[in-house]
Amino acid sequence: MKLGVFTVLFSEKSFEEMLDHVQASGLKAIEIGTGCYPGNAHCPVDELLESEEKRAEYLEKVQSRGLTISAFSCHGNPISPDEQFAKESHDTLTKTIKLAAMMNVPVVNAFSGIPGDQEGAKFPNWPVTPWPNEYSELLQWQWEEKLIPYWKKQGQFAQENGVKIGLELHAGFLVHTPHTMLKLRAATCDAIGANLDPSHLWWQGIDPVAAIKILGKENAIHHFHAKDTYIDQENVNMYGLTDMQPYSNVQTRAWTFRSVGYGHSIQEWSNIISALKTYGYDYVISIEHEDPIMSIDEGFSRAVKNLKSVIIEEAPSDIWWA
Repeated sequence: MKLGVFTVLFSEKSFEEMLDHVQASGLKAIEIGTGCYPGNAHCPVDELLESEEKRAEYLEKVQSRGLTISAFSCHGNPISPDEQFAKESHDTLTKTIKLAAMMNVPVVNAFSGIPGDQEGAKFPNWPVTPWPNEYSELLQWQWEEKLIPYWKKQGQFAQENGVKIGLELHAGFLVHTPHTMLKLRAATCDAIGANLDPSHLWWQGIDPVAAIKILGKENAIHHFHAKDTYIDQENVNMYGLTDMQPYSNVQTRAWTFRSVGYGHSIQEWSNIISALKTYGYDYVISIEHEDPIMSIDEGFSRAVKNLKSVIIEEAPSDIWWA
């Protein structure tokens, strides 16, 4: 395994400054945003697509610092009822897959997306209960008419380019649980897998270790985000887990994103790393920071320190004792 970071944290730094900072922090990999929600501060996609020389220069800057690119990330909503954003998300994803293939980056991370409730809808609609029956009918329509057709085409395109798609299991989008991940994968192709982030599992009541076992057995974990979540049970009792308060309302929110080790114990993170290794994921652990009570630098450095204490970097030895 290698420890890395999602470099959207350092969007205010130049590309070279970001690389120097990551190298100085002792990390080995970077995950780079190429557009949509993460932005593209460190990746001029169109320029790189057009120029082999610029791609070579870009990679040289990365590799000369002992780093690798674990993934390009373009989280958007390619099936959004907002036609302009859907097009932007689709075009960015398509370009990113092409660029990843050209630069030997094995994974492109994204969201599955969420459509509206009918053709011509203005806003996304995320059903979260089967009754009244309209919700179940809406969910079926969204999957059959929007989600599966889109990812069948994009999954095949990624597969043809030798690239894997890591869909982040994120609430608000149709793929947000191990079940919905495997359901879409079964309906499309094996290029579709998870960018697994335990922070989004904890607040849904899903045990990340159990999720790793479920998805790992299907070889469906393509990338991994390291981010924590603190659950405040007193606030859960008031607001429930589908708390709609702004993330800034830390005192009253039911749950809050935290830096690694500040929502769950280092022992739990050790269990997560061990489960990943046991069930076949031996790739990058990419730090993502969205902690509202820590600065970027402090939250990042604490995550680095805590993960370095539990990450498994070397291949296992032979079982010499038996």
